[in-house]
Amino acid sequence: MTDDHGSAAAAAPKPGEGGPTDFIRAIVDEDLAAGKHHGRVATRFPPEPNGYLHIGHAKSICLNFGVAEERGGTCNLRFDDTNPTKEDVEYVDAIKEDVAWLGFAWNAELYASDYFERLYQFAVGLIKQGHAYVDSLSADKIRQYRGTLTEPGRNSPYRDRPIEENLDLFTRMRAGEFPDGAHVLRAKIDMASPNLNMRDPTLYRIRHASHHRTGGAWCIYPMYDFAHPLSDAIERITHSICTLEFEDHRPLYDWLVDRLIEGDKPRQYEFARLNLNYTVMSKRKLLQLVEQRYVAGWDDPRMPTLAGLRRRGYTAESIRDFCNRIGVAKKENVIDVAQLEHSVREDLNKRAPRVMTVLRPIKVVLTNYPEGQVEHLDVINNPEDSSAGTRQVPFSRVLYIERDDFMENPPKKFYRLSPGGEVRLRCAYFITCREVVKDERGEIVELRCTYDSATRGGDAPDGRRVKATLHWVSAAHAVPVEVRLYDRLFSVEEPENVPVGKTFLDNLNPRSLEVLRGSRAEPSVADSSVGARVQFERLGYFCMDPDSRAGALVFNRTVSLRDTWAKIAQRG
Repeated sequence: MTDDHGSAAAAAPKPGEGGPTDFIRAIVDEDLAAGKHHGRVATRFPPEPNGYLHIGHAKSICLNFGVAEERGGTCNLRFDDTNPTKEDVEYVDAIKEDVAWLGFAWNAELYASDYFERLYQFAVGLIKQGHAYVDSLSADKIRQYRGTLTEPGRNSPYRDRPIEENLDLFTRMRAGEFPDGAHVLRAKIDMASPNLNMRDPTLYRIRHASHHRTGGAWCIYPMYDFAHPLSDAIERITHSICTLEFEDHRPLYDWLVDRLIEGDKPRQYEFARLNLNYTVMSKRKLLQLVEQRYVAGWDDPRMPTLAGLRRRGYTAESIRDFCNRIGVAKKENVIDVAQLEHSVREDLNKRAPRVMTVLRPIKVVLTNYPEGQVEHLDVINNPEDSSAGTRQVPFSRVLYIERDDFMENPPKKFYRLSPGGEVRLRCAYFITCREVVKDERGEIVELRCTYDSATRGGDAPDGRRVKATLHWVSAAHAVPVEVRLYDRLFSVEEPENVPVGKTFLDNLNPRSLEVLRGSRAEPSVADSSVGARVQFERLGYFCMDPDSRAGALVFNRTVSLRDTWAKIAQRG
């Protein structure tokens, strides 16, 4: 990574040549063709370090870095750190980790706080031009004077303060003479503007708080809408790409750079943010989930944060693929989370080795299998990857199968194991259930079966066939594992769409996590490392959790093999 955020390092492709296409890229290509910005492309990803990045940010990351990368440009990672009361170095470190994990390298790591002195001088320049003034109204009064969508605002009684008085007050604000809320610096634009953002917006406020980078050097801080466009200009950004909620802020963006920046100026362009069903994207609401302990942290695998998705087992490749599939649009819409799940299934199907694991074990004793005998059967690691090879799985007299794979009184078309029924054990033998053993409460504790030694790894010599193949593990060799079955955090498609008196928290899915502590896996899982992704055959894709330790492995379900929610929706 370099500190060079100047001209593009490589020639840009001709418009429309290769790669993703969308209206943002079309604009960039048109500008390149017209020679704007001296043929440069410079973008930035500008998170506020007040929370962890989520899947919605991934779309912006892929777009900003992708546009620059594809067109020989540069992309900065800039932290818009203008609110010390909500920001933390923990969030800075997490954001850097997430962007790098997604596979992107920034040309410069920058901070709005790098520019505090320059931003202050910009504000002084506005005062001298007569375009800014110090307002001494309280925050409540400023809101009252602002007006509404149908009524114009009113001028503050302090709006016509002389320039010298404004300069004096602003200097004393910086010196720390006044308490929080005593004064603010406002732009002097138009209190009757139909755009509320142009009704003399606040540019600076007093905040006696320590900043995570500048400490106590400042007690006045610029507002985001002031710092953001001017930071873009300082960095010589050409295309300031942001989401649609900033569309109404664009006139202020342009107003500031037009009055303070000479020469080449950045231009803002908006695209539709990512909205997923069964999900909330608001940082405020995600922070509420964390602080009120509805989840176990920002990286809880049920969270839509990149840290949570990574811990759950999502790959960077699957998230980039998802962002590419949904594209970049001008109009807001809601994406089905099943599309995200499809991308990770498709990716993990190609890369994840297969493992046999029994989540809810029921004991099977093969009464005619020699006691003490152990066979090592060859099992293919990944049928989708011919280079993945095979592994050996031990087979013995006492096994575990999935409890759901047996029914004592099965309905029609239940083809798995039942009394008198015959099934195939994966890569092993045909077995037939001969006896069901129950405890004093009438619960099944053991199935006594026989095996057909002539069917090892294939069909019966006499031509008989079975309709089900079950996974299994050898009881003597199985590794105990804790399995966390994660599901969607919310039980309704629009969690934030709630009636009066309710909150989004009322839509939490009470079954979003089920912990199974009696699961058993084949011995190969003991060689897995934290973050390893595997397919538990017939069950889904899983990832080893950081909570794992020797002899106490923990696996998180990334996604099931099939979209069960689609079936539920169809039935509903």
